[in-house]
Amino acid sequence: MRWQRSDKADRNFRDARTGGRARGGRAGGGGGRGGAAVGAGGLGIIGLILALLFGGNIFGGAGATAPGSALDSVGGATAPATSSGALADESAEWFNFLLSDVQDFWVDKFAESNIRYEPATLTLFDTPIRTGCGSAQAAIGPHYCPLDKGIYLETGFFDAILARRFGATGDFAQAYVVAHEFGHHVQNELGISTWVRQQQQQFPRDRNEYSIRLELQADCLAGVWAAYAEQRGLLDRTDIPEALEAAAAVGDDRIQQSSGQRVDPHSWTHGSSTQRQEWFERGFSTFDTESCDTFVGI
Repeated sequence: MRWQRSDKADRNFRDARTGGRARGGRAGGGGGRGGAAVGAGGLGIIGLILALLFGGNIFGGAGATAPGSALDSVGGATAPATSSGALADESAEWFNFLLSDVQDFWVDKFAESNIRYEPATLTLFDTPIRTGCGSAQAAIGPHYCPLDKGIYLETGFFDAILARRFGATGDFAQAYVVAHEFGHHVQNELGISTWVRQQQQQFPRDRNEYSIRLELQADCLAGVWAAYAEQRGLLDRTDIPEALEAAAAVGDDRIQQSSGQRVDPHSWTHGSSTQRQEWFERGFSTFDTESCDTFVGI
């Protein structure tokens, strides 16, 4: 991916690493960020919400817990990281760029529909830290916490798990993960996550299915952002294949297979590798959030 370096941290970027340079750093060349999201196709945020929630009151806050991680999330108390204002290394520059680029896209999208958007934070860490949803550690994987609206990345995940275990390499594999977690933030801001929890409580037998649909929607929203990046000339020919391989890597069937478990669709909470790839591709090919209604037919 062609991206623009900065020596100053975004105000929503946090670097809580303690072990020096992060593992699993990014690769790629320079390039500019480009302008605002102009002419980005159908916004469809209002239409998406109405289609999902049938006109209900969906602008409530997030509850005590919420689904919303590439692997899964936790619960607990809070102690957020702080930002120094400086970027320590190339890995910090890379994730700072992704935070700014993906967030700017959604800020513009919400503004076009006159919807209030509260920015997410992004925190890098390499040892366990406390978050609004409890303890964040490597075993959890990248995740979004709705209680403090933070995205948490243990940077070793990209090298030790995503690349070595699943073979998903490249900078855009990492970009996909960040964009997916931003998808969960968008769902939280729009009240979709709250609605999903309500449906899970009302229809407990469908709890896993609602969780899968939420995850697949975040994949689709990540694809919409990727289309925006392509429109501005930020992608090269390897980027989308890298994202698709990363999407497949975090499919429930792939995770079960790699762990020596029997593939059991009834236990899934995030969707199969094929489903995750298909929904990312749908968002990318349509460049339209209205195409991301994963709850049709449930």
